[in-house]
Amino acid sequence: MEVVRTASVGTIPSVVLRLGQVLFSSASLLFMCFNDDDDFYAYTAFCYLVTVMGLVTPWSVTLALLEAYSIIVQKLPLQATVLSVIVSGDLVLSFLSLGGACSTASVTLILIGAGEKHCDRYKLSATMAFLSSFLSFASTFFNFRLLPSLFSS
Repeated sequence: MEVVRTASVGTIPSVVLRLGQVLFSSASLLFMCFNDDDDFYAYTAFCYLVTVMGLVTPWSVTLALLEAYSIIVQKLPLQATVLSVIVSGDLVLSFLSLGGACSTASVTLILIGAGEKHCDRYKLSATMAFLSSFLSFASTFFNFRLLPSLFSS
């Protein structure tokens, strides 16, 4: 049985997914941290998003470099344990980033309702975090499809 490796580890679409994760998580961090005021420290949801995006960015950069190297060398480190760690890390970080994006979006809506005027960057940060989590879910799905074939061989 041949396994279709659409966007799994070591393919060009997978590197594109990882670079998208890096782009969106970095943008989320930048929009949140380089705000005009340092008022975001007063809200736990905003601090949580900054923490999670601070974890997602190096994780995605590391895996993007690993996948780019495996494409250049054309040798994949496809062992079941390595892929299990990648899938588990992606799954955990995608749920954490989705939670951070949801909590940031809800606090932003509350602040807009209270009359705060400087919420555009918070909205952009939440949007970038949503996009990053969706790309992480996609990466998890594609790599999870490859996992059973590694355990059977």
